[in-house]
Amino acid sequence: MSSTLPETTWQQSLAQSIRDPRELLARLGLPEALFPAAEKSALLFPLMVPPSFLARMEPGKLQDPLLRQVLPHLNEQEQVPGFSLDAVGDLQVRSTPGLLQKYQGRALLIASGACAIHCRYCFRRHYPYGEEPRTLAEWESVWRALEQDESLHEVILSGGDPLMLTDARLRVFCERIAAIPHVKRLRIHSRLPVVLPDRIHPGLIEILEQVKSAGTTVWMVIHANHPREISGDVEQAIQQLMQSGIPVLNQAVLLKGINDDVDTLEALCEKLINLGVMPYYLHQLDRVSGVAHFEVPEEQGRALIRELRTRLPGYAVPQYVREISGEPHKTPLTD
Repeated sequence: MSSTLPETTWQQSLAQSIRDPRELLARLGLPEALFPAAEKSALLFPLMVPPSFLARMEPGKLQDPLLRQVLPHLNEQEQVPGFSLDAVGDLQVRSTPGLLQKYQGRALLIASGACAIHCRYCFRRHYPYGEEPRTLAEWESVWRALEQDESLHEVILSGGDPLMLTDARLRVFCERIAAIPHVKRLRIHSRLPVVLPDRIHPGLIEILEQVKSAGTTVWMVIHANHPREISGDVEQAIQQLMQSGIPVLNQAVLLKGINDDVDTLEALCEKLINLGVMPYYLHQLDRVSGVAHFEVPEEQGRALIRELRTRLPGYAVPQYVREISGEPHKTPLTD
């Protein structure tokens, strides 16, 4: 397969993303009166919605669970006790620019500060991406750190979203990681297979297959919170990954008014396992400034998991977890 296959389709789709709250409201037939509040919050954290994700929303429905994830809200400006800029302690474990080392045997790279969608509950909405490496030369210190630390067996590409990198830049990252003998696994965390499924194209698959052929196992972790996020084009993208031998896991966030009922979570898990995707984590909301209105009480989350266990096979029930700053692992919230 050629290494120079075009990747313009996903970039064209990305270029058509909605960045103006007024346009988003107009496209969905929602009242213009909602614009001032949305515009005010979008000044703090910009709006971005790709066309494929927009197409899955129900016009005229302000409480649409997909719209609620992306529409700026006045509540984002509230200062709520217990919510902070760096709730998960990323900056405390930033060993060198671009490199976070939080868990034993694993290292996480902030491969890109960009995303294809701006989720209003984002736990890195305040992260200082401008301080991270930009040029390939600036990444050399990261590669040296990974090469010298033989305790590392897994590298996680995160961000932002690592699939916002061009194929050329992503190929460099993957080749450098695959060349490190003690790194046995590459894990890619991305929302793009769900919100911009055009990104999964033959050129990308070729890059990931080359990593595998070099002896490094590749895992893809996607992020879907609601069953309506998994439409036909998303299913095709996931199938491309899995047909190439790349296992796919899903992480979701428990969100008030979006997926905080058992029927929705059951439908999401059913859709995932029918595609062969393992429901991996259901995250309790990270307590980042501006997102408090999405929080669901932990006891309600536990009750939802208990009910899911009565409806689904064990492998289809995600682990309900919270990330606590300074802890060496995710903290389970159920027995």
